Amino acid sequence: MALQVGEQAPDFTLFNSELKEVSLKDFAGKKVIIHFFPMAFTGVCTTQLCTMRDNFGFYEGLNAQVLGISVDSPFTLAKFKEDNNYQFPLLSDFNKEVSKAFGAYYDEFVFNLKGVSKRAAFVIDENQKVIYAEVLESAGDLPNFKAIDDIVK
Repeated sequence: MALQVGEQAPDFTLFNSELKEVSLKDFAGKKVIIHFFPMAFTGVCTTQLCTMRDNFGFYEGLNAQVLGISVDSPFTLAKFKEDNNYQFPLLSDFNKEVSKAFGAYYDEFVFNLKGVSKRAAFVIDENQKVIYAEVLESAGDLPNFKAIDDIVK
């Protein structure tokens, strides 16, 4: 089951596309916008993250940090980040623990792929409580970016 508004976000430590460890607790005192996405280099995932890239300036003045998380390897995420000029960290949940902890996880996905992140968006407040949670069952749908922006303001 997905994390719900009001619940404490589980801390995690994942490797980013620069092969450095990043923990949720590193951002205590900031709002954190987490975007889970199924797979780098696919159409809807690219649209999801490019929307965040193009709106990045909105978050800069709001003491907020954007993170993208998928089960892709850090090496795949590095190329994805470079090709799309993302200004925010992409984190590899290769072992699928964080996707499961947030309830953003497909046991089975297209092409019989097992263990893929669902498309999802969470906003975590300065005390690391969930203040927005959206887990999409259809990988073809996009998160409600306006609702995310409104909760971060």
